[in-house]
Amino acid sequence: MSKRLFTMVAVGVALISLSSFVFVQKVLAQPTIPIPRLEVSTAQSPEDVVGSLEILGILTVLALAPSILIMMTAFTRIIIVLAFVRNALGTQQMPPNQVLIGLALFLTFFVMAPIATQVNEKAVQPYLHGKIDQQTAAHEALKPIREFMMKQTREKDLALFLELAGREQPETYDDIPTHVLIPAFITSELKTAFQIGFLIYIPFIIVDMVVASTLMSMGMMMLPPVMISLPLKILLFVMVDGWDLVIKNLLAGFK
Repeated sequence: MSKRLFTMVAVGVALISLSSFVFVQKVLAQPTIPIPRLEVSTAQSPEDVVGSLEILGILTVLALAPSILIMMTAFTRIIIVLAFVRNALGTQQMPPNQVLIGLALFLTFFVMAPIATQVNEKAVQPYLHGKIDQQTAAHEALKPIREFMMKQTREKDLALFLELAGREQPETYDDIPTHVLIPAFITSELKTAFQIGFLIYIPFIIVDMVVASTLMSMGMMMLPPVMISLPLKILLFVMVDGWDLVIKNLLAGFK
């Protein structure tokens, strides 16, 4: 019996090997697909070098685009305030992070749309039509962004970073270097966002205190106050149209 079984296994292995060999032969017989080859060639003229450097600069800007969007626009203040609203409500992960980030992004696009229009009209379009060079385009594109950051930056924060950079007090805002303006702007945005967040927390803290005091006076110490205060806070937020008020006052601060 074992000899018969061994014979059957041997025949099966032989058939599998033969079929595999035939399949490989068919694959090798088919025409090969050409694989593209990348070659590094030597620049023949200065224009070739300039074109390569421009491509490298564009790739660098694309790599830094997330940092530029987060740190040099209204995104920082908006996302922090929205996170404060969620934490003050005590709804844990509602709305989810994806919803808050998406809302913050679209609100940022709404706030920065006029600045983007100015950048397009004064820098991008003239550069594409060959009216200005790359350096002039970068300078003109930075002007509206600097004006936006300057309006939202506190003088105290500017003075702090000017002192840390070892620079004297400039005569005009145009004399402030961009590498000093950006961290001062981010610091001011953090301060403003936390101030707004504190004001948002106050009514919800009052609701928590009232509910906790009421339950304690009724002797219901085993009942978690959050079970009663959470629905009340959500109801209060909906009745006063909280999202509309938060977004309206948040965007009004950038005008």
